[in-house]
Amino acid sequence: MSGEGEWIRMVTARTPTNIAVVKYWGKRDENLILPINDSISMTLDPDHLSTTTTVSVSPSFDSDRMWLNGKEISLSGDRFQNCLRELRSQASDFEDSEKGIKIEKKDWEKLHFHIASYNNFPTAAGLASSAAGFACLVFALANLMNVKANQSHLSAIARQGSGSACRSLFGGFVKWIMGKDSDGGDSVAVQLADENHWSDLVIIVAVVSAHQKETSSTSGMRETVETSALLQHREKVVVPKRIIEMEKAIEARDFASFAKLTCADSNQFHAVCLDTTPPIFYMNNTSHRIISCIEKWNKAEGAPQVAYTFDAGPNAVMVARDRKTAALLLQRMLYYFPPQSESDLDSYVVGDKSILKDAGIVGISDIEVLPVPSEVKDRVPPPPRSKGEVSYFICTRIGRGPVLLTEDAQALLDPNTGLPK
Repeated sequence: MSGEGEWIRMVTARTPTNIAVVKYWGKRDENLILPINDSISMTLDPDHLSTTTTVSVSPSFDSDRMWLNGKEISLSGDRFQNCLRELRSQASDFEDSEKGIKIEKKDWEKLHFHIASYNNFPTAAGLASSAAGFACLVFALANLMNVKANQSHLSAIARQGSGSACRSLFGGFVKWIMGKDSDGGDSVAVQLADENHWSDLVIIVAVVSAHQKETSSTSGMRETVETSALLQHREKVVVPKRIIEMEKAIEARDFASFAKLTCADSNQFHAVCLDTTPPIFYMNNTSHRIISCIEKWNKAEGAPQVAYTFDAGPNAVMVARDRKTAALLLQRMLYYFPPQSESDLDSYVVGDKSILKDAGIVGISDIEVLPVPSEVKDRVPPPPRSKGEVSYFICTRIGRGPVLLTEDAQALLDPNTGLPK
């Protein structure tokens, strides 16, 4: 290793989050994070929901350190160490003669890393922040350490940090194959279709709560595997058939089938959580109201207009069949869940704000005069409008996979010190 103590090498990456439409819930191996069933997800646009991570290495660093959203956290956990061990074993020589950096494969074993990571959406609130986080960490470190591996191979490493992380190594629609090998070598993610395959779809996320969930996914899964009889039926009977049907729906861009399968799988996942001892409650009353609104609208139209899915949290991910439907969905959501009087529209609807224009909403006053949705207009009294039940909405779409960020201004660490900016 040349130029010892005189250089810092840095890489910055951005990786999207993903939301499963056929859920992963339950492990057959806790250490390797091997699932009991296949799962399928959609990757969300990283411009709206993503993790940005800067990783750096230098002979001057005396320990591994990490900062998440500006706060230093411990890296002593098994999951980080498992990922790092795998990456170190597959690292290659690296040389940058211009900067005087030369790292041999054996050097990676003794070098330490500084890592800074930032989520542009709530952490540990049921929006797959750990998936985006570990996927970004592995993708960035693999580039830093000159690991020669394809995305599916990297997905098997990211999986050891957070199961769902393997699916964030690709854009579009992604399948996590559960695999059969005891070492997990065949438990990898593959892309079913890229982000351009079904570009009509528009996604609106209702952030019902940005608070950290009471029961973590890790402990929740463990308790479900140990106590739920319904999970065994889901694993052996329901999911294998549903995976095949979902793959066909995605390939054919069949929204009616996609919506039916997505809603059914979300509801069964939460039923499995309720079948756990003690029962796990991830959704809340606002979540249930959102489901009711969508179900009534879909029924009134005679065909699905919107699909909904909830991960391990109360936040709703709603998929509209096209942009026109998304505008109608946003109108309905803002009718039922208007912002607090002192809120400003700019922070209440974020992401792709052009959908607001499609919905005919320019300011808060436009929300106040929204008509009662047609499917409930004859209800007496009219349905209540619940201010403050939703923190904010994110308008987004199916998105691309991880990318490297090459501008110095995008890095989270100071290139001279390796510490957070």
